Amino acid sequence: MNNIGKKIKDLRTGNKMTLKELSEKTDLSIGFLSQLERGLTTIAIDSLEKIAQELGVDLTYFLAPPREQKKTVLRSYEQEVYQVVNNHIIYNLINDVNERELLPRLIHILPMEKIESIKTYKHKGEEFVYVLEGILTLVVDDEEYSLYPGDSAHYSSMHVHNWANYTNKVVKFIAVNIPNTLKEE
Repeated sequence: MNNIGKKIKDLRTGNKMTLKELSEKTDLSIGFLSQLERGLTTIAIDSLEKIAQELGVDLTYFLAPPREQKKTVLRSYEQEVYQVVNNHIIYNLINDVNERELLPRLIHILPMEKIESIKTYKHKGEEFVYVLEGILTLVVDDEEYSLYPGDSAHYSSMHVHNWANYTNKVVKFIAVNIPNTLKEE
């Protein structure tokens, strides 16, 4: 159950959603959700389904058994969706993600129906981005860059930043973060 709580918290914070907002959308109390995220309580399937719907994932995301892989190689057919946030689909590109210093991910950004302003954020570390397909809009310190296939960027994560897809085609890119924000202490 602790694993379900961690997944809920990771998705909620990835969506920049507060406990209060999730509580209002699911009709579950803030106290209950807080205890759930910390692994202190269990949850009924119907309530978990409400949470999954609000966080934009399928119920099976919480129920699939964790993969115990210690292999060096992760085959393309073994890649699993780690997170779906808004119009972003995120895949981790390594096994043992909780034990590694480096966090490489494959990110697909689906086209947006309308152009929205990018909410920037900052955090500890560094990021490297390499565009595989499409045109990625990268914002670093309020400066906007258009990155095309083969283009890359490397910047301190302490600068406010984010990315978006303002085109009508999927954008695919590799993002590498250090330190790994998913690493278990």
